[in-house]
Amino acid sequence: MTAQPVVPTHAMVLAAGFGTRLRPITENLPKPLVRVAGTPLIDYALDRLAEIGVGHAVVNTHWLGEMIEDHLKGRTRPKIEFSHEREILETGGGILKALPQLGDAPFYVVNGKIIWFNGKVDALLRLAEAWDDEAMDGLLLLQPTATAVGYDGRGDFFLDQTGRIRRRREWEVAPFLYSGIQILHPRLFKNAPKGAFSLNILYDRAIEAGRLHGLRHDGEWYHVSTPRHLAEVEARIAIGGDRPYGT
Repeated sequence: MTAQPVVPTHAMVLAAGFGTRLRPITENLPKPLVRVAGTPLIDYALDRLAEIGVGHAVVNTHWLGEMIEDHLKGRTRPKIEFSHEREILETGGGILKALPQLGDAPFYVVNGKIIWFNGKVDALLRLAEAWDDEAMDGLLLLQPTATAVGYDGRGDFFLDQTGRIRRRREWEVAPFLYSGIQILHPRLFKNAPKGAFSLNILYDRAIEAGRLHGLRHDGEWYHVSTPRHLAEVEARIAIGGDRPYGT
């Protein structure tokens, strides 16, 4: 009989960015509150976390953070805590600041500007099932670039048969991009830089140690970055029917 995965009880939703590429929409509205198919972006992430039983989520804020706090003040599933950044701390610094609120066990991190459809099994549960606490400090959900909606880049990572990843070299085109969904262990942040810094610094350290792994996403994935991407994502979701995402 297969053991049930241990699903993290805590999560962080990254919502502190300026949303610069989505202007003018984000001049007076924080990007996590931009509506796609009628639903604010941040609610897609929080609803997904609630569906699998995550009870506690930390949301970091900066640009127009009071609007995000006001929007989420009535939410009880998951229970919301805020981590306000007076000066924006980037991905790594933002999570490091929130670590005391996230506990000492592995936790989810979800970017507040993406939407995803699950495949046959919930993507968050697949991450929990694949997590190996002895071997990993981080596990990234990787999206094939060929099927990514709202993405125009050259990819981020290569993924081998053991689940280990390596970065794309400057001259390469990689088959996978980081989806904005991951499980991290607090030990990843040991001896982390102070202040604002990118999570990529810690990724590179974990890749070198063989402790950063990837899992291929088997559903659809949507990235809302520019007004053009927003229109593209809304059109694709509309084709799928009246439900903005599946199960």
